[in-house]
Amino acid sequence: MGADDRCPCGGGRYGACCGPLHAGAPAVTAEALMRSRYSAFALGLGPYLLATWAAATRPRELEVDDGLEWRRLQIVDTARGGPDDGEGVVEFRAAHRSAAGAGVLHERSRFAREAGRWVYLDGDLLD
Repeated sequence: MGADDRCPCGGGRYGACCGPLHAGAPAVTAEALMRSRYSAFALGLGPYLLATWAAATRPRELEVDDGLEWRRLQIVDTARGGPDDGEGVVEFRAAHRSAAGAGVLHERSRFAREAGRWVYLDGDLLD
């Protein structure tokens, strides 16, 4: 994906949005990390997803489903997760399509700082 292409998370151009995070820059907020993880799922960046997962809850391996097309991200709510916070919550809806049809993943995700960087802890599926 080029720097001028639209970012999968809908936050602008990839080179100014999730691209720098995928290249190793730290996320400033929990929402920024959540958006970059959505984009990583859309782009099939499994190693990035594992690297941004809290050590205590990280799976040993992760297979990104190539048959799932992530179509749209909607941020529903955020709680804390700012530049000076140590934890945060992001509720989102992520629309997807596969051979089985269309669907929406609705999750309330928890994030925390680990070694000074935001990481994904876990989430509760909603709906």
